[in-house]
Amino acid sequence: MTGAKCVLVIDDEDSVRSMIETALTGAGYQVFSRANGTEGLETLETQTVDLVLTDILMPEKEGVETIVEIRQRFPNVRIIAMSGGGRTQNMQPLKIAGDLGADVLLAKPFDLDNLLAIVESVILQGPRRCGPADAS
Repeated sequence: MTGAKCVLVIDDEDSVRSMIETALTGAGYQVFSRANGTEGLETLETQTVDLVLTDILMPEKEGVETIVEIRQRFPNVRIIAMSGGGRTQNMQPLKIAGDLGADVLLAKPFDLDNLLAIVESVILQGPRRCGPADAS
């Protein structure tokens, strides 16, 4: 592959988002980092990306709703859904995310080396879509 590989990270936890962004940037990815699904979808309006990593349990627009909207509006974008299950560690929303179109389900906490391997694998499956969104 040539050129930057673009990843959009959506997670309401600043520390988690920063950790993922740092790891991906260090691995050579261009990273857009957003705190909720609304911000993530706004980014997808102006930037095409190879992959979206989204948390499931978030305020404003949670991950399952975000995944449904991405699938409707940006069907070619690959999605990794991540969740620690919240306070109750309920992993059912993560399973629902898979049913609604997430390509990979990732339970938190996860190993960053494993995350990088999964990201690369998922990106290799999809089309190159990095850059400004089409004006059409």
